[in-house]
Amino acid sequence: MKLAEALIERADLQRRLEQLSHRLRQNAQYQEGEQPSEDPSELLAEYLSTEEQLQHLVVQINFANQRVTLESGISMIEGLARRDSLKRQHSTLISLADAATPEQSRYSRSEIKMLSAVNVKTLRKQADEIAKAHRLLDTQIQQANWLNLL
Repeated sequence: MKLAEALIERADLQRRLEQLSHRLRQNAQYQEGEQPSEDPSELLAEYLSTEEQLQHLVVQINFANQRVTLESGISMIEGLARRDSLKRQHSTLISLADAATPEQSRYSRSEIKMLSAVNVKTLRKQADEIAKAHRLLDTQIQQANWLNLL
């Protein structure tokens, strides 16, 4: 199985667990004289089985990530950490630039004028550069995911 296929399966198992958890909560109580729409013990057994499958798959994915080297020469683990860092940096810079962009809410010269404490143009340029680095790294990660086996 390719690493990318395992990642898709992992996402499916995670969604399945969320659905089972929701169904468990829905059937945890029922009205006296009625029956729950689904048997909670069967749902719980299915949940635990799915959780075990997910755990096994995550271990396989982690072992594969330790072995894989990206096109740039860095390890997959380092690449994943770097990608997450770039995503956080980009989000923070965009949020800061948005917060620093003055709104045109002054109606007269006597009202208080708000000024930007940071250079919005520079922040947006930095955010664009980080977004580009993120895209390039993500492409390498996706490529490695499709080229490498578990």
